[in-house]
Amino acid sequence: MANQIALGYWIRRFLLEYAASQRNLSPNTCSSYRDMLVLLLPFIAKRSKRAPDELSVTDLSADAVREFLVYIEQERNCTTATRNQRLASVRALARFIGSHSPEHIEWSAQIRMVPIKKGVTRSVSYLQKTEIDALLAAPDQSTVQGARDYAILLFLYNSGARVSEAVSLKFNDIDWHSKSVRIIGKGNRERRCPLWSDTLENLRRLTADRSGDARIFLNRRGEALTRYGVHTLMERYVARVEPSTPSLRGKRISPHVIRHTTATHLLQAGVDINTIRAWLGHVSLSTTSIYAETDLETKKRALATLERGGSLLPSGGWTRQPDVMKFLREL
Repeated sequence: MANQIALGYWIRRFLLEYAASQRNLSPNTCSSYRDMLVLLLPFIAKRSKRAPDELSVTDLSADAVREFLVYIEQERNCTTATRNQRLASVRALARFIGSHSPEHIEWSAQIRMVPIKKGVTRSVSYLQKTEIDALLAAPDQSTVQGARDYAILLFLYNSGARVSEAVSLKFNDIDWHSKSVRIIGKGNRERRCPLWSDTLENLRRLTADRSGDARIFLNRRGEALTRYGVHTLMERYVARVEPSTPSLRGKRISPHVIRHTTATHLLQAGVDINTIRAWLGHVSLSTTSIYAETDLETKKRALATLERGGSLLPSGGWTRQPDVMKFLREL
């Protein structure tokens, strides 16, 4: 009989039975759980002076979790958002163990009482048109690697896809006739995005010898490109164009910034917020609304309308409305 006191026993059940089978969570969520445990287990093992395979459930105490969160913030320089994400994964593990092992109910409650940390909400970072143009011009398209790098940067900007969605893209996700792409996003939700002719042509050249379930973006070894690989190539091209594009200096640019750039440029072009929500694959409109909050150019146009004599009030203004108390009494 398996040792139900051992933490390793519950971790295996959590990842294989709960995350993958019962909940059918996305590969990205399962990977997030795994990444948390890869960091957590060595930390707890060192703290307890035991090997990771010898840890018991109670070695993962609430105090140990708090120390782990301090460690990833202060020593690994992780953001508050990352800290909270790791904590959410630990809480999910504790909830699973507590629901299957009555003797660990109190322990589970203590872990789940470790609080989420309130962070500073930063404005969304995006690239101006001149900056994204400079980035797209950086790869040397006469080389195999440069052609691939240009294709993935152009695809990210065209589709607004998350980097995980881009690296998972397969040949049969492209509809060459309707000039669109099928993207599988968070929660296995499917959406379709139109593709520019230039994007489609570059993808066609990149996949000339592929078909079916073959991945679109490959590394030098012919294996699927990873999220880390995309981050690395972006850092390389940002460093290349910084001297000629001074506005990029000091900006922290990642593949997700290109996603923000796509959304902001769509908004600036007059695309309605609900279409942008569907384009990006957001479930809630409130998620997409951050772009309306942070787009300074759109706000400037609204202000210019007022400067020209416009008004935010309906024609006639409030002063012509009935007395407000009378209005309320008559409701």
